[in-house]
Amino acid sequence: MNAQDDVQVLERETCFSGFYKLERLRLRHRQFAGDMGPELNRELFVRHDAVCVLPYDPQRDCVVLIEQFRVGALSKSANPWLLELVAGLIDKDEQPEEVARREALEEANLPLSSLWPITQYYPSPGGSSERVHLFIGRCDSEGAGGVYGLAEEGEDIRVHVWPLEDALDAVKDGRIDNAASIIALQWLALNRVEVRGLWS
Repeated sequence: MNAQDDVQVLERETCFSGFYKLERLRLRHRQFAGDMGPELNRELFVRHDAVCVLPYDPQRDCVVLIEQFRVGALSKSANPWLLELVAGLIDKDEQPEEVARREALEEANLPLSSLWPITQYYPSPGGSSERVHLFIGRCDSEGAGGVYGLAEEGEDIRVHVWPLEDALDAVKDGRIDNAASIIALQWLALNRVEVRGLWS
């Protein structure tokens, strides 16, 4: 499908504009049968694209995870402090790799010596424009730990170093329950031999 020919945006209205933006669209799109479909009303949460990176120590076969409060989990989880990847938004003129390295220092005080791109994906394309750039980052986990984050952004981030097998068990039993972390850890489980071979 060519969006220029197969999607007609009839109206685009900004309902809210802050750090994020909410738009309401009236549109039609071509259906699989070939004709233009009915007019649809859709609300779109407009977000900056995000970068997520799983720091991995190939010598020790350990990953570095961060733990922080997440308001989105407040009403649906017994514990809204989630175990996650290092992450940040591309809200300046930066490349995803630059964001990955900067956020690893800000959130975990952890320099990354190499980055391995995993994939890019839309976490919720039915209502959000956000696209995630996902990486594995090579690190030395010796001495990693502590509490970091930018005080001016209200960040309070605890750093954990886990054997990869423990992190995979946490995915299996639901203690790690956010998409980027699950995808990165499962990717690393599938590609561990190759990654360790090239990075060790």
